[in-house]
Amino acid sequence: MPTAIAVTSADLVLPPTDHQTPTAALLPHPDAQPLDAAVADMQVMVEQHGYVVALYPASLPAAHERRLHTVRSVLESDRIALLRLDLPPLGVAVLVRQLRQLSVCDFGAGVLASAARLLAHYVYAGALLHSVTRLDRVPVGLKSHAKSWVPGSQFGVLANPAPQLVRIGTGEQLAGPEFGTHLLVARGQSTSAWVTESLAPAWRVQSVVDSPLPAASPKWWGTAKLIEFAAFLPDISILYQLVASVRREICSWCGIDLIGDRCGFCSAPLVPPEPVQGTA
Repeated sequence: MPTAIAVTSADLVLPPTDHQTPTAALLPHPDAQPLDAAVADMQVMVEQHGYVVALYPASLPAAHERRLHTVRSVLESDRIALLRLDLPPLGVAVLVRQLRQLSVCDFGAGVLASAARLLAHYVYAGALLHSVTRLDRVPVGLKSHAKSWVPGSQFGVLANPAPQLVRIGTGEQLAGPEFGTHLLVARGQSTSAWVTESLAPAWRVQSVVDSPLPAASPKWWGTAKLIEFAAFLPDISILYQLVASVRREICSWCGIDLIGDRCGFCSAPLVPPEPVQGTA
């Protein structure tokens, strides 16, 4: 069985791109599921899949995040990875689907969990906003705040991989990927055509696909009058090559294979090798 991928909201589970991509398990809010039921469900997942990689946005309510850690503590399991992501909701959904795609490949659970940090660098997540007065997750200058009060103002905002904000209509453009991507577009209460008619051609995306707007997006961006977007690598063979090309290490704490500088399961940093002492 492939490593189980779990999420904290059903709208973070995008439709699969092929018949092999498994779905993701849902880890409900504490108000929707008693603790004993949450523990039982997680235990079944661990028994069936061996390992569980749970991904959730950094904007997740504190009570929900505490529930995830409580379940792992009750089970006293080192087979549950809790990955907190700083991406906007649609970007989280994209990354979740990529890990779902890779979960059927020959990567161990430790490599799969630590691959989330690597693949996040290749997700260009942003939004078109009609106001930035309540945007607190991307740096906004005083001039932009002032201009957002002008009727008809629109802003292009990039949250990942590097924050950027431009005022639409000034000739400025968001820095896009220098590799082939597909663009996922989720419309809120905005009828602007800027994302599809300006951004997509400028970024030379290969395909534009509409998606429902995640429920957490208006709060994340500070307004419901938005269009969220995320450009991503759609080809599983490229995703596989990216992950496979990184040197694998062994976690010094839990002993699982990983890539990068931190274990996705126990969060222990990679210990650098001891320097070789010269002989006299």
